[in-house]
Amino acid sequence: MIIIKRCLIISLFLCFSPLISFGQTHLDFNEDQFLVDILWDKFTNLSAQDRPSIALVLGGGGARGFAHVGVLEIMESEGVPIDLVVGTSMGSIVGALYCSGMSMANVRKLSENIKWGEISNLNIPSLFTMLVNEDLLSNEDLEKLLNKNIGNLNFSDLKITLICIATDLNTGERILLREGSVAFAARASATIPGVFKPAAYNQRYLVDGGLYENIPVDVARIFNPDIVIAISVAADISKNSTSNVFNSLMQAIYIQGKVFDGENISKSDIVISPSVGDVSATELNRSAEVIRKGFVAGRQSIENVKMVLINKTKGKKLFE
Repeated sequence: MIIIKRCLIISLFLCFSPLISFGQTHLDFNEDQFLVDILWDKFTNLSAQDRPSIALVLGGGGARGFAHVGVLEIMESEGVPIDLVVGTSMGSIVGALYCSGMSMANVRKLSENIKWGEISNLNIPSLFTMLVNEDLLSNEDLEKLLNKNIGNLNFSDLKITLICIATDLNTGERILLREGSVAFAARASATIPGVFKPAAYNQRYLVDGGLYENIPVDVARIFNPDIVIAISVAADISKNSTSNVFNSLMQAIYIQGKVFDGENISKSDIVISPSVGDVSATELNRSAEVIRKGFVAGRQSIENVKMVLINKTKGKKLFE
């Protein structure tokens, strides 16, 4: 492999050397980057059977999860093929939009403009009712918003296979949602316990998948992909505000999942961690900023992603 690599580079360098240098003027030539670019071009033209299978894990984190959008923009622009998406909470929502075939430009536009009033009945009267009558809020509007933007899709209609993770509130079991309504599954996966009414499903009451597993690498591994890429949008718990009931509840969930998140991340092949730890789960108004940070993280990680995928591909396939 090393001999082939050197011969290929030397041959190409000799062919193009007149273009690289002229007189006393020399352009920088990065041998390794040159080779990666050539092999990546070959990789993106391979059939699914000739390349490694790739699973993408999108972790939960409320508003921080919009960083997934920025990372996905980079991956799509660079031609990284995704065969399976496993999402928790906001990861399920972004995953549903992406796997539906919706353009990333439209995913970004929707994400940058989303507000609490569009995905729940959060308002002063409902909060008062919640405090007085202990009547939880509803996030059914989230399901309606998703259906409006992707259509009333079932999982079988998706362009890319998607699995949404939820938690059975009565038993504590992890529930894998991969059939029926995509919008309902994404909503159930993002139903924050103690705030929103659980989503009724086959005599179960489902809440946020992050309660059980916030970065579901284990679920992705069940399907035996060759590569697992995990996007972690974990909170920096030392910077989180706990000034109200909602934030205190989210902080408790983050603390509970911190150890398990670390264990799950270690089982992935590639981890991309946008710098969004200071963003509260509730700060939807910061979505544009969070998407930009995801874009930056994706851009910083893309060469490593390419190298891992190239190295996992049988060499002869890249030189045929």
